[in-house]
Amino acid sequence: MKFIYYISICFLFLCGNNTNSSKKIKLSNTFKSRVNHPKFNTYWHAGKAEITSYQLTQSRYGEIHKGTAVNIFVTEDFLPIKQVKADNKNKSNIAVLKLNSTKKFVTGIYPYSIMTSTFSPIINSKKAIKISFSAQEWCGNTFIQLNNREKFDVDFYSYFESNADKKIILKKDILENELWNILRMNPKKLPVGNLNIIPSFEFLALNHQKIKAYKAETTLEEDTHYLKYSIYYPSLERKLIIKATKEFPFTIESWEETISKGGKKLTTKAIKIITIQSKYWNKNGATDTEERKELGL
Repeated sequence: MKFIYYISICFLFLCGNNTNSSKKIKLSNTFKSRVNHPKFNTYWHAGKAEITSYQLTQSRYGEIHKGTAVNIFVTEDFLPIKQVKADNKNKSNIAVLKLNSTKKFVTGIYPYSIMTSTFSPIINSKKAIKISFSAQEWCGNTFIQLNNREKFDVDFYSYFESNADKKIILKKDILENELWNILRMNPKKLPVGNLNIIPSFEFLALNHQKIKAYKAETTLEEDTHYLKYSIYYPSLERKLIIKATKEFPFTIESWEETISKGGKKLTTKAIKIITIQSKYWNKNGATDTEERKELGL
């Protein structure tokens, strides 16, 4: 296993963007990339998940609503053909970094619960293998699943007439959802420039936008302690900025998403409360609540 982990360090996860339409920027010599970081295996293969809680102010229905967000990053074995988490050790398994991104907030009388799962290979240059999104609120459910096969196969289910159930085939453009995992593994591989990007499924579903790639402008900047990665979609009048620590493990400290509608700008913000590491899947008893309190949830 140590040999496998050593080999994993020698490969970089790329986003598969069009190199003709992107460019790289130079970061300072103090910037350490994942490719040679000695703590990568001990951090990500320690048998624990990284859990970060955030104070959330969510834009919805033309107003700002308070809530919480939680990002759970964890490595696990994955079956690339079935595109599901492996139940057992198998030579066909590959290692993935999974992000479960969750939000909970209340609009007026009724609550929202949102979750996006993104599965990204660690030791090869392929794009995200699978992404699923779901939103539940009192009006109904919405669910999207993308499978990375010959092309992107997308299944969309919703209770809205305008967003009736459909199957969509997309070319393999950059996925906004996978960029969060790239940031955690190697920020130097984040695509920069004028690109075609498929926006997050959360944004597309909640704002009833067509699921496709849109022209986007991306930048990566750094200061003394932090990295800031921004994506701006001119036609959608939407900008996302993700702030992360400049040093390994590139923890996401905050993010903000600004959307313009009818000349009015509203910004969703998430600010970190705390980051912990935990085998949370073993802590499902009635008395296993201390870490939840620590997370401020």
